[in-house]
Amino acid sequence: MLKFLTSGESHGPQLTAVLDGFPAGFRVDIDGLNYQLARRQKGYGRSERMSIEKDTVQIVSGLRNSFTLGGPITLVIPNKDWANWQKIMDPVASIGSDLNQREQQLAVETTRPRPGHADLPGAIKHDHHDMRNVLERASARETAARVAVGALARQLLEHFDISLASHVIRIGPVAIGDDYDLSDLKKLAERSEQSRVRCLDNDAEAEMIAAIDDAAKDGDSLGGVAEVIVRGLPVGLGGYSQWSDRLDGRLAGAMMAVNSVKGVEIGRGFEEAKRRGSEVQDEIFYDPYGDAKKKKFHRTTNRAGGIEGGMTNGEDVIIRVASKPLATLKRPLQTVDIKTKEPAEAMVERTDVCIVPALAVVCEAVAALVLADAFLAKFGSDSIAETTRNYQSYLKIEF
Repeated sequence: MLKFLTSGESHGPQLTAVLDGFPAGFRVDIDGLNYQLARRQKGYGRSERMSIEKDTVQIVSGLRNSFTLGGPITLVIPNKDWANWQKIMDPVASIGSDLNQREQQLAVETTRPRPGHADLPGAIKHDHHDMRNVLERASARETAARVAVGALARQLLEHFDISLASHVIRIGPVAIGDDYDLSDLKKLAERSEQSRVRCLDNDAEAEMIAAIDDAAKDGDSLGGVAEVIVRGLPVGLGGYSQWSDRLDGRLAGAMMAVNSVKGVEIGRGFEEAKRRGSEVQDEIFYDPYGDAKKKKFHRTTNRAGGIEGGMTNGEDVIIRVASKPLATLKRPLQTVDIKTKEPAEAMVERTDVCIVPALAVVCEAVAALVLADAFLAKFGSDSIAETTRNYQSYLKIEF
């Protein structure tokens, strides 16, 4: 149902996203979209770019008087750093000018690929000999556009009392224990927002910040693990008939497509691989007065992470994503200059030390897009009135 494309470069004038398939008649909260963009820019270990620009979105099509029309919705996020970039668009004029060191690096040809980045394979794929042509689009700056369209999808889910939250469970060597409380998702979200690293544990937060500081001193970077929780989804989203219908597969694929992500699990997938089946399945119970979203069935555990057989089972959908440390290092690794073929140090760009707190927000948005699409596939997408009517009818059906 939902389809979207993004465009724009890291230092270009703007990022643009076009979202199609969104129901007509839905009132969009622009402030809510901007709030999600602001969340993405927060987090200890981010680069100085976060102080240069505060992302805000403009909707330039698909909306009238704040209501969706049913056609493509175009969202634009201006890059306020574009003014700095304009100075260096002419490499010849830039050489010898009063530009600072970083701007001069951007002005010259980039031929020293960073290990772990898209630089070299992207340059070979597209026959670019200046890898600036690759890194500008491969940059994680593009995730701002995904957060913007994901924020729209999130508002749709929230309209049906479906909520999302996230937190960080590991940065580098520091991790929280497994005894954190998911019972009050609103409280969890509030605590996560108050933390500079989106961590629920005060002691672990302090250790994470110290680890980021140590990595920064060494010109290095840190990865980690974030967890996304989605509550209130009805049973039966997704499907089992074809591989492409399976919701866990779609979620995992969307998460793996987020910059720096190298691993995804639904529930405690990797941990469950060590155990017997009797220890990992979630036993089923019935309450005649239970939740209509679950058709009155429930589990006392949620090891499956809310998805069985490629479909939601009514429990929380829980997704964990593992991010590798960023490829851009202030203390660069060895590489090869693609023109001279001689050994060289990898190029150095303005970079974050750790993006895991921001990654959590990006993955919330990505989850919202996949889940909103599955929701609309089941309940209709021409208008919000149709979606609501079909959804309410589904809840009333006795199983």
